[in-house]
Amino acid sequence: MKSKAGGAVLAILMLALAGCSGMSEREQRTLSGGAIGAAGGAAIGALTGGSMLLGGVIGGAGGAVVGALTTPSRSSARPRAAAPAPARAPAPAPAEGVDL
Repeated sequence: MKSKAGGAVLAILMLALAGCSGMSEREQRTLSGGAIGAAGGAAIGALTGGSMLLGGVIGGAGGAVVGALTTPSRSSARPRAAAPAPARAPAPAPAEGVDL
């Protein structure tokens, strides 16, 4: 019975991930945040003896909100300017009366 349930979960996850290709960056971040939050909430619920379902729902909702709100701004996406080359000291002049 467990292998059927695991296979069903895997199939649902694969279908969900396949549907992400046409999403905007914000939508992808919201979905990813929700999935990570749900997994974390369910794990915390299981480890603390609470409800995995309730932990997953709360974690998923919180993760989706955080994912939606942390979309990077356009200003951080600009490429940085290259660092200037270090200054070099001029070569010393040869001493007078020395043949090179």
